[in-house]
Amino acid sequence: MPDIKYKLAEAMKKCMKTTSVENITVKQIVETCGVSRQSFYRNFIDKYDLVNWYFDRLLEQSFKEMGKGETIRDGLIKKFQYIKQERLFFTAGFKGDEQNNLKEHDFIMIYEFYCSLIRDKTGAPPEHHTRKLLEMYCQASIYMTVQWLMKGMKETEEELADLMVDAMPNPLKELFIKIEIL
Repeated sequence: MPDIKYKLAEAMKKCMKTTSVENITVKQIVETCGVSRQSFYRNFIDKYDLVNWYFDRLLEQSFKEMGKGETIRDGLIKKFQYIKQERLFFTAGFKGDEQNNLKEHDFIMIYEFYCSLIRDKTGAPPEHHTRKLLEMYCQASIYMTVQWLMKGMKETEEELADLMVDAMPNPLKELFIKIEIL
């Protein structure tokens, strides 16, 4: 099944070259890649679900080594490289503010990733204060990522990663150093 999902994602990316995400139809996507509507709906709830699924694959690739010797900075650089490589997809995906949007999905994925990493490394879920700091940090980092993308990616991926690390609240920095991911 993953092959059809990637085929649909490629079709979505192709449609994004000429049409905004809001105006792309499932019919357009399936006609572009030559599969049935039923195949689409067997794999995705709607076009936003497809966008979010594809984003998850890119996020997994960029963060999968974190905590196994790779730092947050390394994972961020990879994430920004994927975003740059797929700039058309992300520009279109981050523009939308409707239901199931990519910014909100990005927040949930990153926030849950950090919470899970903390739990795995410490044996306990993050405390309330840490969760609130993570929530603010993740929202701010998504905002900055979207700004970077929409305004022409003037900073290098490394410069943006350094800014993200520098913007991290001290209690989070201390925790991430302690669990050896910073």
